[in-house]
Amino acid sequence: MSAEVYYEQVTNVLASIHNQEQTKIERAGEMLANSIAGGGRAYLFGSGHSVIPVLDVFPRYGSFVGFFPLYDPRLMWHNVVGPGGARELLWLEQREGYVQNFLQSFSFAPSDCLIVFSHGGLNAAPIEAAQYARDRGLKVITVSSLANAELAKAKHSSGKKLSDLADVAIDNCVPPEDALVDLGEPEKIGAGSTMAAVFIAMSLVAETGARLKAKGVKSPTFVSPNVPGVGKDHNLRVFDRYTEKLFERSPVEYAEA
Repeated sequence: MSAEVYYEQVTNVLASIHNQEQTKIERAGEMLANSIAGGGRAYLFGSGHSVIPVLDVFPRYGSFVGFFPLYDPRLMWHNVVGPGGARELLWLEQREGYVQNFLQSFSFAPSDCLIVFSHGGLNAAPIEAAQYARDRGLKVITVSSLANAELAKAKHSSGKKLSDLADVAIDNCVPPEDALVDLGEPEKIGAGSTMAAVFIAMSLVAETGARLKAKGVKSPTFVSPNVPGVGKDHNLRVFDRYTEKLFERSPVEYAEA
């Protein structure tokens, strides 16, 4: 029964995104397509469980060169407790001043965009990632719970929430507590934000790809080797193109912008 409730709740979340956020997704897709078509990059950032949509966008079948995920292992867990544990990253993602030390290793340019995922939109890491990008002239797209932003007080010393820093603030349409199934206890179970974030991420991939096609731009795309007519070395060439684009700029070229 509870699995059925979860299905219904998640379906409602995805329907709300489709019905309420489509215009924003289209606007964001145009921004991303313009960046990629112009030689820029579509960076992606998240911390904690919000790294999952970043991991899923690139590299994977059905996505293409132009998306540049930003991975910091210290803001991801590979253990529950101890080294790489969840408690440690939960502490670090709330520490102000950290994330710029990670981002300064990457070359940001005004022709780029940054997509930031964070359900709550209150922690220092996503807020400072968005601010870092804005300071360098990038367009910023955020994916978070706007209901949480409306309900919660700002935690960052700037007084900002993640959606305050967005050129396009996409609502994940998930309630502030994230969990969706009520068992009659104070705590609900069955999280919804990851399903919502991945749905939005793939919607952005699809929208961006379609708009690039309309502009006459074809980016090398990861394809399943089971697709007829795809060469055995196709995905190796996709990796090669990504590597070429990655090293087109010096990491310090824009660091002091």
